[in-house]
Amino acid sequence: MPIPRAAAVVTKGHQALVIKRYLRQQTASACVMCEASNQNTPDCPGHHYAVLPGGHVEEGETPETTALRELAEETTLTAQIDRLLWTGKHNGRPASYYLTTNVTGTPTLAGDELEAQTPNNISELLWAAPTEFDALGLYPADIRSPLTELLTNHA
Repeated sequence: MPIPRAAAVVTKGHQALVIKRYLRQQTASACVMCEASNQNTPDCPGHHYAVLPGGHVEEGETPETTALRELAEETTLTAQIDRLLWTGKHNGRPASYYLTTNVTGTPTLAGDELEAQTPNNISELLWAAPTEFDALGLYPADIRSPLTELLTNHA
């Protein structure tokens, strides 16, 4: 059974907080993004993409708790869950996306994302508008439409 993923949706006006990524593994077989894109070469070409803050649901943890924990670990922000926005798949794993409220702090890259920084593994926090989702490669692609609708209609 794949480990579920949970993500926090943090909004500011018509923008959402994303983690812009560049990831390059030594081989395509070691790269989850190569696998997700059905890369058929032995070498990982490197991937530019963005994700919402989130990660693995740990044993004994609810997806809501995971979303808030990962948000704090990756961005130093604290928040509360407003509601479940949608569910889907992230690299074949079940994924839950939660709208946050009462967000406090200033987004600052932290945790594993900060510690793992190398020329082949770069993370950067940024506020992105729906018009930027395609260029950023917001992943997974099926969250772009509902996130755009959320930001357009409820910001």
